[in-house]
Amino acid sequence: MKSVVFFWILRLAVAVILAQTLYFKFTASEESVYIFSALGIEPYGRIGTGIAELITAILILIPRTSLFGAIMGCGVMVGAIFAHLFVLGIEVKNDGGTLFILALITFLCCVTLVFKDRTKVMNLLN
Repeated sequence: MKSVVFFWILRLAVAVILAQTLYFKFTASEESVYIFSALGIEPYGRIGTGIAELITAILILIPRTSLFGAIMGCGVMVGAIFAHLFVLGIEVKNDGGTLFILALITFLCCVTLVFKDRTKVMNLLN
């Protein structure tokens, strides 16, 4: 029972973090436009990433599709982490590294969820 609650907390954490960033991406907030302009993919990258994060948040909350959501979340967050490490820097527009930390938290939650269902992943690969 405790493990079920723990994994639901992880899924909810991912969904909440991804959902709260959607507002900034879809309303073209100054920070989002700055980030995706620095990456050279504004506006299509910003909107596409927002759509990918929305799909991930939905998939991760549905028990039958949570593994796919977690895998997708890993992919999206690897992109975000690499963007911070190699282009943007840890701190973006004096945010104190908040976006980078949220990306790391989301990535670690998704990796944990994928690891939990590693036998399903192996079955998918066979």
